[in-house]
Amino acid sequence: MASEQKQGRGIIETIKTIVWALVIAGVFRTLFFQPFWIPSGSMKDTLLIGDFLFVNKMSYGYSYASCPSVRIPAVGLNIDAKDICGWLDGDNTRILGGEPERGDVVVFRHPVNGTDYIKRLIGMPGDTVQVTDGVVQINGKPVPQQPDGTFTEIAGRQGPQGLSPSCANGVVGAGGICEKEKFIETLPNGVKHSILNIGKRSLDNTGIYTVPAGHYFFMGDNRDNSTDSRVPQTAGGVGFVPYENLIGRADRIMFSSGGRSMFAFWTWRGDRFFKGVE
Repeated sequence: MASEQKQGRGIIETIKTIVWALVIAGVFRTLFFQPFWIPSGSMKDTLLIGDFLFVNKMSYGYSYASCPSVRIPAVGLNIDAKDICGWLDGDNTRILGGEPERGDVVVFRHPVNGTDYIKRLIGMPGDTVQVTDGVVQINGKPVPQQPDGTFTEIAGRQGPQGLSPSCANGVVGAGGICEKEKFIETLPNGVKHSILNIGKRSLDNTGIYTVPAGHYFFMGDNRDNSTDSRVPQTAGGVGFVPYENLIGRADRIMFSSGGRSMFAFWTWRGDRFFKGVE
């Protein structure tokens, strides 16, 4: 009998330990850093498919979007951030709020479907933004682009989703060299970052967007392969992103794998471990 009671207490203590570990992990994830895997190529070559990073949630303060969404379709689990922190939603403000800076690489919650996106902040509240012949115009002035050679990668399926890259050098068979033009873009505040160009695309020329107060305009660095603020929400794009939808700033890549699984150690990109996000 004593042995059974001891075993029962041991099970209870194990459950309590697991519960407390989950609580601590949830608090850490909500208040400080959120893990984020790069699922697509929209931020190449700044971020590659398979990069793993922690998002700094302290950068911009906290809103309902700071609470994690837990989605595991295989078991039917779908807990949205609004289910937990919806009481913070609706006023487009933040607790301990800090202003993002132009050029920050930001993870934010899509204003309509709630999916987490990662893009670069291009347009601030009150700015006008337009793209003309692939060149961004901010408040009527072109953002300088300096040619920076060619970005190359192996053509083939990438990451868990098996996405194939688009190439400037035409249709490239599996195992071939996929090329894109590379430029260094210098934003009005002096932030320099890499962008890629595949060729002439519909979003190389846009109308003029006027960023509303309390909202931001985001673009992917892989300009011809990014769903971002250039496409309105009514057409399936991102549109303008409210201040309260910001989750945090991406500062550093912690780990990177170029394969379909993080356990395929032969695909690890050691040169990207602990690399700063610029």
